[in-house]
Amino acid sequence: MSTALATERLRKRFAKWDIDGSGSLERADLEKEGEKIAQAFGKSPTSPEGQAMRSAFTTMFGYLADNAGVGADGALTEDDFVRVAQKMMFEDGETAFDGVLGPVVRGIVGLCDKNADGQINGAEFASWLTAVGVDRSQASGTFAQVDANGNGELSVDELLAAVRDFHFGRSEIELLG
Repeated sequence: MSTALATERLRKRFAKWDIDGSGSLERADLEKEGEKIAQAFGKSPTSPEGQAMRSAFTTMFGYLADNAGVGADGALTEDDFVRVAQKMMFEDGETAFDGVLGPVVRGIVGLCDKNADGQINGAEFASWLTAVGVDRSQASGTFAQVDANGNGELSVDELLAAVRDFHFGRSEIELLG
């Protein structure tokens, strides 16, 4: 993956997560992103699912803030965010990426997995896309691309791999909006 493509994708992610448009990323921005996703599924931010989403995003912020040297109450500039995320991706690798983004993916699966089987079907996946701001009309084609084993269900591992592959430049499938 080129650094330019990674930088472009990370800057887009920063802009999406800078909820208040301040030009910096604070813990509150990521808390609000988690709450927004829970509410898109009709869940209260105080529900167990809403709390799981908020926790996943605040844990991610903690990782970013610690690695940027700004502390838990600090704010990340866009350059801080890109630098830390690129280090995580290109130096620390896939295991670090999975550790940081895995809870977010598991939280979203928990929200849209209506039959609680730990996997999501095509209709549940379409709900995922809508909740994170991706055009729902792309759902069926995207589902087929992400369903690595072709069984008609998506596991957390398949979804995390798809998110990771997008950020590592191995795919054009964007699942976090």
